[in-house]
Amino acid sequence: MSQTGNQAGGTEAPHNELVEARRRAQELSFKLTEVSTQNTRLVDALTRSRDKLDGLRAALEHDGDLPMGHGVIVAVHQGGTALPGTSIASADVRSVDVAHGGRRVRTAVSPLVDFAGLRAGTEVLLNEALVVVATLPRTGTGELMTVREVLDEARLLVAGPADDQRVVTLGGELLISPPRPGDLVIVEPRSMVATQVVRPQGYSALELEHVPDTRYADIGGLGPQIESIRDAVELPFLHQELFAEHALRAPRGVLLYGPPGCGKTLIAQAVAHSLSEETGAQGYFLNIKGPELLDKYVGETERQIRLIFARAREKAAAGHPVVIFFDEMDALFRTRGTGVSSDVETTVVPQLLAEIDGVETLENVLIVGATNREDMLDPALLRPGRLDVKVRIRRPDRAGAEEILGLYLNAKVPLSEEALARHDGDREATARALRTAAAEEIFRTDSLTALLELTDEDGTITQLHRGDLVSGASLRNIVDRAKRAAIKRLLAGGVRGLDAELVRHAVIDEFAELGQMPASSDPEEWARVSGRRGARLVKVRSLAAAP
Repeated sequence: MSQTGNQAGGTEAPHNELVEARRRAQELSFKLTEVSTQNTRLVDALTRSRDKLDGLRAALEHDGDLPMGHGVIVAVHQGGTALPGTSIASADVRSVDVAHGGRRVRTAVSPLVDFAGLRAGTEVLLNEALVVVATLPRTGTGELMTVREVLDEARLLVAGPADDQRVVTLGGELLISPPRPGDLVIVEPRSMVATQVVRPQGYSALELEHVPDTRYADIGGLGPQIESIRDAVELPFLHQELFAEHALRAPRGVLLYGPPGCGKTLIAQAVAHSLSEETGAQGYFLNIKGPELLDKYVGETERQIRLIFARAREKAAAGHPVVIFFDEMDALFRTRGTGVSSDVETTVVPQLLAEIDGVETLENVLIVGATNREDMLDPALLRPGRLDVKVRIRRPDRAGAEEILGLYLNAKVPLSEEALARHDGDREATARALRTAAAEEIFRTDSLTALLELTDEDGTITQLHRGDLVSGASLRNIVDRAKRAAIKRLLAGGVRGLDAELVRHAVIDEFAELGQMPASSDPEEWARVSGRRGARLVKVRSLAAAP
């Protein structure tokens, strides 16, 4: 009996496993059917979505059909920023304000346009529904206006050509780098958005330049003048506490006057470099060419002078030494009442005087003026407290001329083998001998070196020789002439390098050309410009042979 029971139990176990397998198969079949149904539904949903996207894309492309209108964005709204009770929901969404057709409209932006790249001043295209569908590159056109004042981070007070003042919005690159008072900006007239700063050549005088790399050692033949300038200018800057202890005021200005080409501009650059180097602070140098500031509009020259000093004070307040250099000072600040037509100096000179010793102090700011017509400057500029230090830059003597020549004619210059052989190959000695030869030719006085004959009102006749007309500029030009002649000789198959013959010929050609220039000039005007003092001249006659 137990054997029969065991046989029944053994048969029942496989049967149960078969039933369980069939049940699982049915469940998997049901799940497969369910998944297949879901997959079909997903395919249908994706197909419908694709059809909708195609429809939307077609609609968007249809929205971009020509013609389109041009507009300029005035403001960008991110949406969701309105305070409760100040806006309906449909108005507080991502949108832009656009100047279009003489009116300002708030409109939507196509989803195909990058909203993050939109800012005030961007030019856009609008479809028939006034939706922004494209952005355009900046044209850089508009009305030029001058910044009077930066009101806040988003607005400017500007003035147009007729001096009509307006408030405009900052846009474009000006949102990142705002302009300063005095800058010229392009204003889009439809939207009144300032988009770009422009700097015409005539406004370069208002730019602060970094200090030029000119040292006192680069200037030859002006040792005494440089020493007096250093004593008057650098000591107050470097030892301010001692000057304050002695109640001694630093000079506000320096006037450099003398014949043209004798180093006035170089000295001004060296002063700026020395002050920056000695104080250890970044210095700034404003090179103002007098005639550049003259403007046909009344008051424009005075405005530019105010801007120059405003920017200088801005840098000086941060501890930077600033040198304002007025080149050809007589063009702007001549004696009042001597003008022929407009008498522009009657308002320009008082403006400069007010800036120098007005209510606002000029700490860390030094004014340097240069002129070869000091007799034309207004006397009010020359009194103590304004241009305190007056230094006459004279023509170099023989020692000074050799020192200046040494800056350009030295051992680094190619020298001929014959010239080197005379000094046993010593390049320094050879260059020094060439400088001596040039100086001898310049300062030799005989009938061949006479350049001009001057006749004054008393009938006295005076002859001027080469040494009477030499300048630092002419000395450099002599060396340049000799170098060009050496190059031409080498190209023609001759020897390489400079020698005494080339240098002497360069001296002769330079002064022969110089002696011909004043023959047709007004004698008295020529005397004043060239720095000659004495009796009034009535005649200037050239004695130089044509070069």
